[in-house]
Amino acid sequence: QVQLVESGGGRVQPGGSLRLSCVGSGNIPTYWHMYWFRQTPGKEREMVATIGSGRTTTYADSVKGRFTVSRGLGHSWNLQMNGLKEEDTAVYYCNLESRTVGTYGQNFWGAGTQVTVSS
Repeated sequence: QVQLVESGGGRVQPGGSLRLSCVGSGNIPTYWHMYWFRQTPGKEREMVATIGSGRTTTYADSVKGRFTVSRGLGHSWNLQMNGLKEEDTAVYYCNLESRTVGTYGQNFWGAGTQVTVSS
């Protein structure tokens, strides 16, 4: 059993900042790869940023230089979002993929948090 809960979403003006958090509980795999995704109506789900248990990070071209993914205390992960644009408006989800033998490849999702960037 794995539970992921996102928080930190809200409404900001263009150029503003938000810090999203994903907190995990339950049987978190020892080795994992974490993803931040976002979904906007009419658009395909987009991978925003990733971080591995080895601290390797990747970013979508659209957010490079503006977003930073990091690991927090315990089973938690953060997404610092700076210089927000209206096009960043979406529901943001965290996803945890197991890289642990026995559950390798299994994915766990949070329910999402809404980010709205508007003037």
